Amino acid sequence: MQGASTTPSAESPIGRILIAAMVTGFLALLIAAATAGYALQQGNRHTDWVIHTYRVESVLTEVRRLVEQKETARRGYMLAGTRPFLDSFDQASAALAPRVAELHALTADNPNQRAPMAEVLRRLAALDAVQRMTNSLVDQGRGAEALRRFRGDSGLERVRRLRETFQTMAHEERRLLNLRDAEQSANRRMFSVVVVVAGLLLVLVTLISFLTVRRYTRELGESRDALSTLNATLEEQVTERTADLALANEEIQRFAYIVSHDLRSPLVNVMGFTAELSAAAQPLAELIDRAEAEAPQIVTEEARLAAREDLPEAIGFIRTSTAKMDRLINAILKLSREGRRVLAPEMIALDQLAEQITDAIRHVIDDRGVTVTIERPMPVIVSDRIALEQILSNLIENATKYRHPTRAAEVHISAEETRGRVIVAVRDNGRGIDPRDHQRIFDLFRRSGQQDQPGEGIGLAHVRALAYRLGGTISVESQLGEGATFFLSLPPSLSIESA
Repeated sequence: MQGASTTPSAESPIGRILIAAMVTGFLALLIAAATAGYALQQGNRHTDWVIHTYRVESVLTEVRRLVEQKETARRGYMLAGTRPFLDSFDQASAALAPRVAELHALTADNPNQRAPMAEVLRRLAALDAVQRMTNSLVDQGRGAEALRRFRGDSGLERVRRLRETFQTMAHEERRLLNLRDAEQSANRRMFSVVVVVAGLLLVLVTLISFLTVRRYTRELGESRDALSTLNATLEEQVTERTADLALANEEIQRFAYIVSHDLRSPLVNVMGFTAELSAAAQPLAELIDRAEAEAPQIVTEEARLAAREDLPEAIGFIRTSTAKMDRLINAILKLSREGRRVLAPEMIALDQLAEQITDAIRHVIDDRGVTVTIERPMPVIVSDRIALEQILSNLIENATKYRHPTRAAEVHISAEETRGRVIVAVRDNGRGIDPRDHQRIFDLFRRSGQQDQPGEGIGLAHVRALAYRLGGTISVESQLGEGATFFLSLPPSLSIESA
């Protein structure tokens, strides 16, 4: 072995194994990426059809509401003969025509909807003619004749048949939605299977590569020259794997950014439809109020509750959920942007930085009745000021937030340099953290203890991500009821290469 070449070539068994493993891993990643692209395309197509279905249902609901409004106004005009009922009839008639045209256009691509749509058009025309005839009789002072014709014509039966036709169309749209959901589920299952297979292949490739490299390093250990070569090889592997890790991190950040933007599109649609529902609920509530005042016998308890309680409550729940989702998406985007920001190392006096942060949130500290103590002197380090300021701001504000209910709140900030590291400690005497949650609190969207403070579980995850970027770590020591101490460990100097 002495003096022999120890570098594996493509012709050697080890070289062939490594090349085969790399090719297999590359193919697995390529298949997973292609499948992900296809799944994303299918997901976008499914989203477009879902939006179309919801639009049809929304317009269908509006058409049905306007038909009901016309019929209600017609009956009110026959009974009371007052102008507001006729005005309500005319308003509903004016709004109904464009909505019916829109519904016709939206359902034109579905053969199953053409026959019901044609029936709707026919019945609407017939009902409109009858309604206008009775209104004309009332205008001529022949209200009794209008009522007699109304009873003989059975306008209620006409409206009932229209409702059944509307229900048939709604069922068809829901059937299409179920089919598309099933198709989407099948796509997701296919994607999951491909990802699992690709993951297993990657695990297998990693295992084969690991065993091959271990065998190779064992052979290198047989001589002093082989050991030197092994050391150089290991350094190269570390460099390559560090570069791969950085690349993977960039891909994850880019993926989070893209996913967040894709999530925002349906979220905006939901917000828009919620606004439309809210706008539609107002005239409905006004109609119920008018009907209760002028013809209470035609207002059912179900209609009253639906217009005044159920619909506004449902809209409120939707808005609350979309607002929370919007905050989560913004938090993900913030983490993604922060991960792509170029760090700028500079000299930072930690005690001055801590003082600037406490001064910036002084109004919050005073409102919460917290006493903040900064231990001086503190070390001077070379790091990124913006990232470090965000870390300490989160830690200090959290320390002032989760107070113990029976004692005055105190926060102590200190820092020291030991064993080539700078340790910044933020200690409080608040409610403390259960030891089982010491790692969980640094995960995205995870929180610990009683959830009586605003937040989405983003802050400490952001702190950990920033600490890693600065070459540091974050940890916590705490017991329930005894306060908590967060330790930020940083290198004294952040190199340009690390940044």
